[in-house]
Amino acid sequence: MNQHFEWRDREGPFRVLSNEQAEQYNRDGFVVLENVFDPETISELIEEIDPLEARMEEIVRDQFNGKAFIARAGEITFTPHLVMESPRAKAFTQRSFFRDIAYDLLGEDVRLYWDQAVYKKPGTLERFPWHQDNGYTFIEPQQYLTCWVALTDTDEESGCPLVMKGRHRDGTYAHTMTDLGWEIVEEAPGPVAAAPVRAGGVVVFSSLTPHKTGPNRSADHVRKTYIVQFAPEGACLRMPEGGEQLSIPCNDPERQYAILVDGETPA
Repeated sequence: MNQHFEWRDREGPFRVLSNEQAEQYNRDGFVVLENVFDPETISELIEEIDPLEARMEEIVRDQFNGKAFIARAGEITFTPHLVMESPRAKAFTQRSFFRDIAYDLLGEDVRLYWDQAVYKKPGTLERFPWHQDNGYTFIEPQQYLTCWVALTDTDEESGCPLVMKGRHRDGTYAHTMTDLGWEIVEEAPGPVAAAPVRAGGVVVFSSLTPHKTGPNRSADHVRKTYIVQFAPEGACLRMPEGGEQLSIPCNDPERQYAILVDGETPA
């Protein structure tokens, strides 16, 4: 499905990024922004998410014998669509930072595409494989945006993101399903950068940036993150069915609401 892709560099003027940060994003496919959210905001978000994540872990353990797709009880959980259950999470995705970063890197008309909390528990020894977000669900235009919000301090010991620099410019690679999730390759063929980030910081990367997270080797530190993704107005999910390619608009009003219309906050 990746035919004739051409990466489009983002050019200013920018609302939140510096010219140097935008240049890094265009060149490497990611940028780390520290101190975006204050400790009180992060603490309130954790308080909201923790019970929802605990419920998800219980479902994975009790209803799926400890493993549901890429979630594994006691190791790693994925809690999606928090905006449908939590007014606080919904309000968080509508904060000015996300509107501004979406404007800088996507344009004037943008919707929330996906949101999920990902908790990696202490002692999780398996990596999360090299993949692109667009390798899980193929969206057109392929070039959308992931904001990896650190709810706890995250370094290489606890499983911070690692990215393949510059590979986003090729579009979506072929992925192979493994027991741990979709995977492009087992070992990166070129330069890799770690993206450690403190609580309240954000790793901003393209949906096309190949990335992985390593094991959480810490003794008692749950690595908590809230992943918020945005796509341009008019984006569609492409999926095969009956020998044809369906094109499903990414505009569910409950969870894929507009955050920018003509560059402004929606009325």
